[in-house]
Parts: sequence; C-alpha cells; structure tokens
Amino acid sequence: MTPPLYRPLGRSGFAVAPLAFGGNVFGWTADEPTSFALLDAFVGDGFNLVDTADVYSRWAPGHAGGESETVIGRWLAARPGARARIVLATKVGMDMGDGRKGLRPEWIRQAVDDSLRRLQTDHIDLYQAHQDDPDTPLEDTLGALADLIRAGKVRAIGASNYTAPRLQQALDTSARLGLPRYQTLQPLFNQVDRAAYEAELQPLCVREGLGVINFFGLARGFLTGKYRSEADLGKSPRGPGVKQLAFNDRGWRVLAALDAVAARVQAPLAAVALAWQMRQPGIVAPIASATSVAQWAELARAASLVLSDADMAELTAASA
Repeated sequence: MTPPLYRPLGRSGFAVAPLAFGGNVFGWTADEPTSFALLDAFVGDGFNLVDTADVYSRWAPGHAGGESETVIGRWLAARPGARARIVLATKVGMDMGDGRKGLRPEWIRQAVDDSLRRLQTDHIDLYQAHQDDPDTPLEDTLGALADLIRAGKVRAIGASNYTAPRLQQALDTSARLGLPRYQTLQPLFNQVDRAAYEAELQPLCVREGLGVINFFGLARGFLTGKYRSEADLGKSPRGPGVKQLAFNDRGWRVLAALDAVAARVQAPLAAVALAWQMRQPGIVAPIASATSVAQWAELARAASLVLSDADMAELTAASA
C-alpha cells in the first residue's frame, strides 16, 4: 500500500500516520502470536501510533490489567529497532483494583513505573490521563506529570474522557503555573456517537491546538457491517454494547449510507467510516482495532481512500 501521510500530533512534536492501532485487543481477543503479527503488519504498512492503557484488559475473566502493555513489551523486545519506529501511548487513571486508580501524584508515580516495566521501555511517548479525577486538584496531577517529563519517563501528556470545561480548566492551570499542558485528547467519536465531541470538545481542541485521537472509531464493530441483526450480536464479546449504541433508526441510516458509499468507492465499510472521521476538524488519527491481519488490511485502506464531497455529505447527513 502507499505509505500514509504523517500528521502533527497536536503540539507534542510527534508526527503520526492518520490511523492509530487500539491495543485493547492485545492479550484479550488477540492472543500473543496474533498480536505480534498485527503489530508487524501495522508498522510494516507505515503506521506508527500504538495506543494502550494500564487497565487493558482487566474486564476479561482472569485478567488483572496490564495484559496489553505486557504483550507490546514482549513484541518490542523481540523486534530490535521497533521502539524507534512507533509513537507509544498509554494511560493511567482507571481502576486497577486495591485502590489503584485516579490521578493522585503517588499513584501516577507508581503506575508509570509499572507501565514502563511491562512495556520494556525507558520512556512513554504519550502518557494520558484515562479519565478525569475530580477528587485530585488539577495542579497536583499536572505537577506529577511534569515530574515524569523532567525525569525522561514521559515525552508528552494527553487527556481522555474529559469534558470541555474540565479540559479548559486543565489547560488554564498549566498556563497559570507554567506546567506542561495536555497535547492530545482521546474522546468518544464516530458516526453513531458524534454529539458529545462536536458540541464543545471539537471547537476547544481546534482552538487550543490539541491533537484528537478518537476512540471507538468503529463503534465497537458496528461500522464494519458485522452486526446487522440480533443474531449477529453473539459474534463478539462487544455485542451487548453494540446493541445499546447503534441498534436504532439512526444506526441503520448510517449503515445504509456506508453501504452505498462503500459500493461506489469499492472499499470496506470500516475504511469508509474511518476515512470520513479523518476529515473531521481536530481529528489526527482515529483509533481502531483488529484481531486478524486481514481485518487490519481493510482498516489500513482508510489512509489512502479518497472520498468525494458528495460521499462526505451523504455520510454526514445520515449520521447527523
């Protein structure tokens, strides 16, 4: 495939390809050999932003969290030179059990060392607050993250699941105290879940120069066309979430528009969905996951897929 054009990741100093790989599948729905093959294909196709979190995949039976980071670390150890080819992003803040959650400085300091050990690296390119912690003052959280940057453990910081008012407060706090600022935002955004991002977060991110790497880019798989009836929901552990999110009149309109555009451009539905997202203001790289190399090849097409203005308008109208 044609190597993707790289985009600035906000003001972080990193340049990334316009599609990020979501590492939530590593060690969960993709076993270690499959995960290695996926990462090999991802990097081999010219992409570089790998996003994970310490909590992945604590929700799975028998998992404690850290499984995804551990798999990535083993892949890095087995691939000399691979670390220099990726922008490695992980997160802190979700509940890891035994009170290990939130954005208190003492937990951040412990969590980053745990992540570095699992990832088998000496630094994290983008360290993200996984969710807001209203019980910890912003200056305390940002001060702890500043310490990590000074120590060389972290290169840039980002936020995930923040509301626009709290994100603005965080940016203002950084400016007031001379602390590093969040360079990225990771919000929920896709064709069946647009409102929360577009109403307040999008204008804020564009104005402040934050790079947006949206999660659930494929709406838990709905935008691939995999789920078209109640019977399809059993195909994946994500089925119940898909039904709640997209099994409604609007979801079916979105799927019909994707079908129509995909037929015209002769591309997979998933690639069309991601290509539409890539052209939205503020978006740098939608995050999407695959559990096979064949699935990844379909997603990768989004980076070189050209949608006409008419295609864009049809998809935008259907998902409005």
